[in-house]
Amino acid sequence: MINNPPESQSQSVQKPWPFSGQRRLFLVLSSSVLIILLCLGIYLHRTGSDNSLQEAPLPCLSSACLEAAAKLSITSNPLAQTCDNLLVACKAKGLTVSQGRQRDKQIVKREVDRYLYAEVEPNQLVRRTVLLELLREILESTDRPASEDSAEQKAQRFYRSCMDTETIEKLGPKPILKLVEKLGGWALSGKWNHTDFNATLSVLMTEYFTFPFFNIYVGRDVNSSDHKKYIQIDQPDFQIPVEWKSKDKTSKEKTLSQDLRHFLMSRVRLLGLLGVPSSSTSSHMGFFIQLSSELALFTQSLSNRMQRKLLFHRMTVKELQAQAPGIDWLGCLQAVFQPLAVSESDTVLLHNLPYITHMSKTISKWQDNHEFRNSGTLHTFMILSLLHTVIPALDSRFTAIQRNFSVALGDDEDVVPRWAHCVLQTEKAFGRVLSNAMRERVGEPEAEVLIQSIYSSLKSKLAELRLKDDHLTVWNKVTSLTPRLSPNADIMSKKNLDQQFSEVKITEDEYFSNYLQSLSLQHKRTKKLFTEMSDPDILSITPFLIGNEISFPLGMFVPPFFHPSYPRAVNYGALGMLMAKNILHLLLPEIQTQSKTLQAVSECVWALYSNITKIPHGSHLLTLTLEQQREIWLQYTALEIALQAYQKSLLKEPKDTSLSGIHHTHLFLTSFVQINCHFDPYHEHLPFEASFLVAAICMNSNLCPKGINCTLNTHQHFRQKC
Repeated sequence: MINNPPESQSQSVQKPWPFSGQRRLFLVLSSSVLIILLCLGIYLHRTGSDNSLQEAPLPCLSSACLEAAAKLSITSNPLAQTCDNLLVACKAKGLTVSQGRQRDKQIVKREVDRYLYAEVEPNQLVRRTVLLELLREILESTDRPASEDSAEQKAQRFYRSCMDTETIEKLGPKPILKLVEKLGGWALSGKWNHTDFNATLSVLMTEYFTFPFFNIYVGRDVNSSDHKKYIQIDQPDFQIPVEWKSKDKTSKEKTLSQDLRHFLMSRVRLLGLLGVPSSSTSSHMGFFIQLSSELALFTQSLSNRMQRKLLFHRMTVKELQAQAPGIDWLGCLQAVFQPLAVSESDTVLLHNLPYITHMSKTISKWQDNHEFRNSGTLHTFMILSLLHTVIPALDSRFTAIQRNFSVALGDDEDVVPRWAHCVLQTEKAFGRVLSNAMRERVGEPEAEVLIQSIYSSLKSKLAELRLKDDHLTVWNKVTSLTPRLSPNADIMSKKNLDQQFSEVKITEDEYFSNYLQSLSLQHKRTKKLFTEMSDPDILSITPFLIGNEISFPLGMFVPPFFHPSYPRAVNYGALGMLMAKNILHLLLPEIQTQSKTLQAVSECVWALYSNITKIPHGSHLLTLTLEQQREIWLQYTALEIALQAYQKSLLKEPKDTSLSGIHHTHLFLTSFVQINCHFDPYHEHLPFEASFLVAAICMNSNLCPKGINCTLNTHQHFRQKC
């Protein structure tokens, strides 16, 4: 039997708080979750703060970076501007191309290229000046440990002897007079040993790198697919004015007559410095002018010779001897290229056969005619050719006469600073030594990474052209080329260089003697071209094709374009962009004939520019020339290539340093604007400031971290991707 509880107790049990146990459990769990979330939030906040501190780009504090930061301060941050301000960004704060050009007017064009006298392009002179300044630092540095007999120390002594103008001025004409006496004297002084013509000619070519009647060098046949090297024979660069060199095309006869008078007076003044009596000068100069005029009669401009197909004419030495018997060709070539063997059956390349045969007949006439032979004019011509070669090593009176003659012919180039002149002269003799020193400063690993990264990005971009236009030629060309840093490292070892220059004796107080040795070294460099792929030119500043390689010279990788300590953003934005432009210019002839994309992209970018600048519809200003179309596409594409390459590098290695608080893409674009405002060699064909490309890139891609604002609501009218 079950007893019922009391009524009061029963009521208390029947009225408990609803779900009291579950609610208490819920409150406990909720509090625990909140505490956990709060702790997790605090932890994540602290962890995020720590990570942000770790990921914040550290400033680059190297001396090269501090200098770059100072220069960067005059360049506005392109992403902090509106797109219409970018139309004139290069003009802001004095960032104009002319600024660089005025600076470069102090540096004269390099005399001639080593291939058919092609002059250095004026639009590359600013970069060449920067490179010369770096070489000057190397030659003037005192903190590079090396023995006195090392090749580098000899290069520095050569440079210092060139800079010692006081000693050079004191010596006056004595060094050249002693050299003339060594060569048997000359008829102008009344003391001449009647030396053999061919023997004297061989000595001038082999020992003094002087070619009075014809030029000799080594190179490939550009019309042949093989890489074989040939002896090449060309017309010389005569000092006497000729009609096709006249700058005044309207009155050639009058101009040529005046130029000949200037030439005669300059030679008379040079002879005066050499102590030649005026009585002897007048009679001998008449013969000299006659011979010079006869020889120059059959010289032709390079363009004319190309048009007449006179370049790379093949024949054997024996055939050449038959057509131009006035020169002992086999004897001369054997002397020039000894100890290499030269035979009558060897093939040589001629670049003006009509001149060579005419020159041979002229020399034979002056040797056979009794009056001409006794005058010694052929020997005098050779000695004056030698004088022209060594004028850079003589006192300032000689160089002043030569400069005044150039000015009289219409060449108004400014005087080269002495340091630049001495750097150029040192490079001619010790180019490989300076190249080795430059390689140490360049930062080879960083340079190689940049080369490969830019070239890989370029291949990706050109692959898009292949897909869009269905042309394989350009793609096959790009994929077949191997990019590399030039010159090869195995050629440049210090041990080999010291051995190569072991017999060279350089003293600081005898520049003329040093200069003669440099001429001999230049001759030896010519002979080595038979066994080496190329003659490294450290003054080269643009990529070039050689065989199946695209070679990037060391001269490209110098401040302010590149430094191993720079943030990668600077190297990619400055030099990376220039590299991409240079490569595209090399490939442009093939690209423009095969790609419809070129025109579409250039018109797209131009439409954006026209929209922002409000160019009236139908205006003639809207019409682009073919050169402008090409340059817009090329520069826009090059900027895309460089920026994509940089962003890919960040994926591999996210950390990069900063300059002046600017980093990553901001710093990339700022560096691009700064370098292109100063050093763009192709600005003449771009119808707007290069800085506008920043707006074009950022408005038509997701490559920029934030958009570019425009005073016009351009995005509503311009949505297609270029």
